[in-house]
Amino acid sequence: MKIQHIFFDLDNTLWDHRRNAYLTIKDLFDKEEITLKYNIDFEAFHSVYHEINEKLWEQIRDGEIDKEYLRKHRFYDTFNRFGIDDLELSMFFEEHFLDKILNYNHLVEGAQYILDYLKAKDYTLHIISNGFQEVTERKCILSKIDHYFQTITSADSVGVRKPNSAIFEYSLGLSDAKKEESILIGDDWIADVIGAQNFGMDVIFFDVLNENKEVEDLKVIKHLLQIKEYL
Repeated sequence: MKIQHIFFDLDNTLWDHRRNAYLTIKDLFDKEEITLKYNIDFEAFHSVYHEINEKLWEQIRDGEIDKEYLRKHRFYDTFNRFGIDDLELSMFFEEHFLDKILNYNHLVEGAQYILDYLKAKDYTLHIISNGFQEVTERKCILSKIDHYFQTITSADSVGVRKPNSAIFEYSLGLSDAKKEESILIGDDWIADVIGAQNFGMDVIFFDVLNENKEVEDLKVIKHLLQIKEYL
């Protein structure tokens, strides 16, 4: 059947979470004079934060921890790595990070163009995100892309995260789409590619980190504009 519905992952597929998070943390870091107070280099701090945060999100995806654990530990564990055991400071960063990150709404390069392109070709567009419900919708609204999407599904709506098939089932039911006429576009190998394939849904892997997975017949793009090669 011809593809009619396109489901996008949000963070780092359309909404540039890596860039927006970097800028937000740098603002907090500078405002709190962390380098002056603790002699910590920002780039070193951010590198450790990124490593810890990515691991925690993998654990959330795999059902090993919940979002409360992530929110308590990502900055606490980062500061701890630099010998600073300060829960109050880490929770200050966490609370302000969640609030301030939405001051930055950079999109991944090519996102606006490809959304216009797909809309003009009469595809029906949707979001399936592993992010938090209250943040997912605000990201779409504040970055001015919410109007492109018929439905926005976040993991909190379903109680499970990609790659669990239940979130795909829920989102397709919400959009009244058949899996045979649907495709997912996402940057996470396990959550998006393995998740969609196990569900029986076509997928385009946005290989933004150059993982170069060797899988026969897999649709792969390195830039969002390459979506035009498939749709």
